[in-house]
Amino acid sequence: MNKKELKEFLDEKVIQYNNPDFIDSDPIQIPHQFSVKEDIEIAGFLAATIAWGNRKMIINNSHKMMDLMGNSPYDFVLNHSEEDLADFDGFVHRTFNADDFKLFVQSLKNIYQNHGGLEAVLQPKDNADNYQHAIHNFKQVFFEIPHQSRTLKHVSDPLKGSASKRINMFLRWMVRDNTTGVDLGIWKTHSPAHLHCPLDVHTGNIARKLKILTRKQNDWKAIQELDVTLRKFDKKDPVKYDFALFGLGVFEKF
Repeated sequence: MNKKELKEFLDEKVIQYNNPDFIDSDPIQIPHQFSVKEDIEIAGFLAATIAWGNRKMIINNSHKMMDLMGNSPYDFVLNHSEEDLADFDGFVHRTFNADDFKLFVQSLKNIYQNHGGLEAVLQPKDNADNYQHAIHNFKQVFFEIPHQSRTLKHVSDPLKGSASKRINMFLRWMVRDNTTGVDLGIWKTHSPAHLHCPLDVHTGNIARKLKILTRKQNDWKAIQELDVTLRKFDKKDPVKYDFALFGLGVFEKF
């Protein structure tokens, strides 16, 4: 396929997968349960944080997290007690355990009380057209409260080369327009033009098969390479192609 044919092919796949049917098998269903902005943000951030491994397990454990927070995540973050956090004991998703979960709740409280919330903390600064430094700075703020070193690995840092797949997915959920009813589009101060494709084994392999990615590692340099092509395909909404790449990889085994 030439570039024009490839764009047309991927545009068709975006239409095929970027619709409400997608929600039933995806962790994005967790923030969709809520209507208050801060509830949506916190539910989305926590669900995205544990979004690796078996998708059913991710969804089930995300629901457990919401249950442990009384299905009122924002109120819980602001008003939890030590006794409330003790209820987390025994929670585990792969390497993310109860201690990590407790620290995340405490850090989110700090972010909402002292930094204007997740939307403000993840805002790119200095007219940046990408989130590399925004995610790095977010990690600095996230761990400015006392924390165990074990929890550091659960927030990635693009300046150290990470593709930051889960944070980029969370950003897609919050920033992309909700016209099709999948992404939530509640962060109006952010631009979808600046988003990055959440690069994982599926999207990376498909991008390489389609010859829009040559780098072998799924790291930040691969993100930057993929950005160039996807932004040529649609400069205002490049990350809509995540639906095409992910759908081709997960659902079609392309």
